[in-house]
Amino acid sequence: MLLASAALADKAPQQSSHVPEWGKAAVWYQIFPERFRNGDPSNDPTREDLEIPFLPGENWKITPWTRDFYDRDQWEKDIGGDFYENGVFHRRFGGDLQGVIDKLDYLKELGINAIYFNPVFYGRSQHKYDGNTFHHIDPNFGPDPQGDFEIIRNGGETADPATWKWTAADKLFLELVKQAHARGIRVVIDGVFNHSGRDFFAFRDIRIRGDKSPYLDWYTIKSLDNPATRRNELRYAGWFGFFTLPEFRNTDDGTDLHPGPKKYIFDATKRWLDPDGDGNPADGIDGWRLDVSEEIPDKFWRDWNAMVFATNPQAITIAEVWSDAAHYLRETGFSGTMNYYAFSVPVKAFFVDNTIKPSKFGEMLNARRGQLPAPVQLAMWNLTDSHDTDRIAQMIVNRNTTGQYKNAEKFDYDEPGNSARSNSNYQLRKPDADERKIQRLVVLFQLTYVGAPMFYYGTEAGMWGGDDPDCRKPMPWDDMRLETEKIDPRGRERPADDVNFDKELHGFFRDAIAMHTANPAFKTPDFSVLAADDAKNVFVYGRGTGPEMRVVAINRSNEKQTVRFNVPASEVIFVSTGSKDDVSIALSGAVSEIALPPLTGAVLK
Repeated sequence: MLLASAALADKAPQQSSHVPEWGKAAVWYQIFPERFRNGDPSNDPTREDLEIPFLPGENWKITPWTRDFYDRDQWEKDIGGDFYENGVFHRRFGGDLQGVIDKLDYLKELGINAIYFNPVFYGRSQHKYDGNTFHHIDPNFGPDPQGDFEIIRNGGETADPATWKWTAADKLFLELVKQAHARGIRVVIDGVFNHSGRDFFAFRDIRIRGDKSPYLDWYTIKSLDNPATRRNELRYAGWFGFFTLPEFRNTDDGTDLHPGPKKYIFDATKRWLDPDGDGNPADGIDGWRLDVSEEIPDKFWRDWNAMVFATNPQAITIAEVWSDAAHYLRETGFSGTMNYYAFSVPVKAFFVDNTIKPSKFGEMLNARRGQLPAPVQLAMWNLTDSHDTDRIAQMIVNRNTTGQYKNAEKFDYDEPGNSARSNSNYQLRKPDADERKIQRLVVLFQLTYVGAPMFYYGTEAGMWGGDDPDCRKPMPWDDMRLETEKIDPRGRERPADDVNFDKELHGFFRDAIAMHTANPAFKTPDFSVLAADDAKNVFVYGRGTGPEMRVVAINRSNEKQTVRFNVPASEVIFVSTGSKDDVSIALSGAVSEIALPPLTGAVLK
């Protein structure tokens, strides 16, 4: 179906992307709700709430937030296999919406003005990408799970929004949005619209009523269950082959999503954009991030984006696209994408793996960014890690060790071997001082390059870890004392590492974000390479124009370097490491000369 859709793409009208003004000046923070903060222990999940509740034994319990992440409870060991096989994916730590509300002031003080939530809708997994409804928040994120489950399962709701009720979790989420807005923070949530969970009301109806279900054609059903046999014969198409993720069906010609789920998704989308339905979206969310968007036909997205922006002209929509997204954005009308291709890939190649020279780095940035209109460039989410990758600090620890990185032009950012789960040579230790300097360079670049910087929860607190599940550890809050991390999941030798809140790194993030916010040059599309010295491994670029122009100089080498560029600069306003006094500037007419310590970046005016 996707091939058929792609074949028709050239005949489809090209859309211009819609980018609200606030989206051009956003600093994003990604929250994985289950691991961010447990603000209300009374709503913690039970064994019956799990994705596969019969797998853990009756001794299953919530995992302590502060425990060594690699220490296994007895119920995990009873399941069998090693750390990465089963038990860890059935852990729950109890993160919830109250925990986020409790920490909104923390985010405000950090300088964040936009939140992206991983899925908040009801789902049995810890990640919630198995949505069992798109119009209800997960009951275990709210104050009354039992009451909410009763409404969801027995409240008589159908695909008709007139039957939908507001649960306690729904109401708390709207309160979160209200409180975030009061602090000047926008809220965007994850939409996963190509599949559902098995408890999704339409699929659940098929499981119970078989060929009598009015939702039978919402999914690609290969065979129905025969109630006369003990065996369950229900077979259907599941996303990526997972039986827990039944896929919604496309139209027969492959150009759109089936009308049934399409209407439901549109109705659910409007519910969160304008909760009271009064035509004023101020009480609703500020946009959507769309998971696996390329697996849904483009026509659906053109129609959906048009509806979103008609409902809230100030909304933003961001698609999950890992490759070159320029053509895709023109065809679908999204505001932007997660900027893996034009940002994350060259950043990792230059800063982390150090496998391309400054001149090549500049060429890649200009070529990939240049395919996008200026407003879209500013809306693209400039991220270095997420719930789908190893954390940036761990990438730096393991730079040039996996053997997978071959070609910066074709590099798959979510490369194989990026965790101890799949690579026995992958290191899980804490970054050392030089590795933290490299991380600071990356953060400085995120905050001074074209686009919207996005940080994964806990990066500012010092968190590290490989790909899933290691990138989804509980947040190490400064009012907690976490156990020393000393267990290796593969039984290897490793140092004992302090995983507690890193106050020094947090202070750097806070100051760097404040610098970004205070300088209008970093919200413009203006970018110029001023020097790219391959021999010295130094990269210098300008942002903005005229009196507000700012110069950023990066020394990626392990030695002190001096470089010249043809823009007058006389003052250091920010450095990534150390003191401003460590950086010296000499000005001769319109030519500046700057001397930078090793692994240091500076912002000049």
